[in-house]
Formats: sequence, C-alpha cells, structure tokens
Amino acid sequence: MKLKEESQELNEVEKLQYQKPEHFVSAEKSVSCSQTKKKVFHKRTRAKTKKQSFICPQCGKSFLHKGNLKSHLRIHSAEMPYTCHECGKSFRHKGNLNLHMRYHSENLFTCHQCGKSFTHKRSLEAHIRFHTGEKPFTCPQCGKSFAQKGNLDLHTRVHTGEKPYTCHQCGKSFTQKGSLNLHIKNHSGEKPFTCPQCGKSFALKGDLGLHTRVHTGEKPYTCHQCGKSFTQKGSLNIHKRIHSR
Repeated sequence: MKLKEESQELNEVEKLQYQKPEHFVSAEKSVSCSQTKKKVFHKRTRAKTKKQSFICPQCGKSFLHKGNLKSHLRIHSAEMPYTCHECGKSFRHKGNLNLHMRYHSENLFTCHQCGKSFTHKRSLEAHIRFHTGEKPFTCPQCGKSFAQKGNLDLHTRVHTGEKPYTCHQCGKSFTQKGSLNLHIKNHSGEKPFTCPQCGKSFALKGDLGLHTRVHTGEKPYTCHQCGKSFTQKGSLNIHKRIHSR
C-alpha cells in the first residue's frame, strides 16, 4: 500500500513539473496575438506599397490605381477612345463624354447675343456679363471690379499674399491651382501637346498654339502705327518702343 501511495505522489509531482503555469499560458497567447497583429500590419503595409506602384514609364508620375495610370497614358498617346455618336467629337475620359452628351439631351440655356449654350442657368448669367460689361463683384481694398466672384477671390490673394498651392518637389507656392499644375510639368518633363505637322512637343497648350503660327504664317498682332505684324503679343510690345523713343 505504501509503495502504491508513493508512486501516485510521484506521478502528481511529475504532472506539476510538466504543467505550464497559467500566467505563462496567457503570456504565450498575448505574444501570439501581437505576432498576428504584426503580420496583419505588414500585410496591409505591403498592400499599400503595391497600390502605389503604378508608375508612368514616360514621365515618372505615380498613381494609386491602375485605371488612373491607364487614363493618364492617353495624355502622351493623344488617344481619345470615347466618341459622341451624335456629333463625332472625341474625349479622353468617359466622364467628359457624359458631360458633353448633356448638350444633345438636355434643355440648354442659350445666349441670345452669340448663340453659345450652357447646361446651367447660372453659367449663362455669368456669360452674359461679358456682353453687358457688368462687374458686380468689387474688391474692398482697391476697388477693382470683376464679372465673376471666383475672379474676385483670386484677386484678393494679391493683397493678402496668400499662396495656398505648394509644389511638393521644390516648395514653390502659387495663388492658383492651374499655375501649380503648369509648374509641375517642369519637374516631370511632361510634354503632352504635340504639333501634328512637325512632331515638336510642348508642355503647355498655349505654347503649341504659338508654334503652329510658324507653319500657318499667321501674325495676328499688328502695329497700328506702321502696319507691321507679329506672331506674339510680346514681340509687338517690344516693337512699339521704336515708335515711342
């Protein structure tokens, strides 16, 4: 009997020796949980990194989604896959085609002076001011007036010095978003506007317009004193100094 009881006691001691304390078990669980969280975090980080890996091979601009890169590439290729079946006009993006279709399907607001049409009444009202010369929005600081409120808002930045649009590559700031977008092209080297006659490319649409006059021979800026004509307004202004000396 004594031997039997002794062997039972030894068995219980061995069980206790190999049994893991509760606080160790809970610690292991917490380590396992933290490791799982780390794995999930790393997976999410990798997923985010993958999302940012769509880079334009021509200008280096990066996109979060493959579809956005695909749309962007049309700037370089000049591809316009979305065509209006009513008038034949083509567009780079489907959204632009949908906006255009309103001109065919909706009741438009038409200017009786020049025939130009608008999808919104407010846009027509703003347009009519160009004909009437009305400028109801006045700067309280200098008294300069504007036909549209948006132009007044832009003008006030001349007084405040506010430049809310900043280039993330060089830190230069601008009063207008359009000016920042034009500036960014200097960094990317992007030149989406190509001359159909000679193949020369330009970063700005206006520069392409000036260039085409080389081919057409158009000289729209004429000196009223001597009749000499120029392709650019700046060239005419420089020429006028000859007469004012």
